[in-house]
Amino acid sequence: MEDLLHFMAQQSEAIHTLQQQLIAQNASKPQVAVPPTFNGSREKVVGFINACHLYARARLERIEDKGRINWALSYVQGEMAETWKDNVLDEITKGTSDVETMEELFEKMREEFGEFDKESRKADELRLLTQGLKTCDEYVQEFRRAARGSGYEGRALLHLIRKFH
Repeated sequence: MEDLLHFMAQQSEAIHTLQQQLIAQNASKPQVAVPPTFNGSREKVVGFINACHLYARARLERIEDKGRINWALSYVQGEMAETWKDNVLDEITKGTSDVETMEELFEKMREEFGEFDKESRKADELRLLTQGLKTCDEYVQEFRRAARGSGYEGRALLHLIRKFH
């Protein structure tokens, strides 16, 4: 247990050093929002991964995979996500992890925290969507967002927007 605590302290120090290096290295680059802290919430896993992708594309292009993995894990904190992160770090330390890239980390995260039946949830969301007080443009944007991954295409999708508009 002491070895694990020592390793975690080393990882935290390495992450802090990496973050400081990134700040210095990226001072001349455009500002990009850092990802929100991820606590394991099923509803937030996709948003967290997307935020990490955006930041990494803009600010981490020179960082190796190991550094990217540590950077992303530094935003995984609290609740059930903390235990998951500790397990991933332990596997990496022992050399038993199949995570070698940030994308593999995100795939593992989707498997652990992602939705069980995303398509059904998206289809339900789309069927229940109404314009309400939204402008037409706002409604169309929300409809497009809800339609992605819903399984609806073509005429069926057109029928839904006409039905609820």
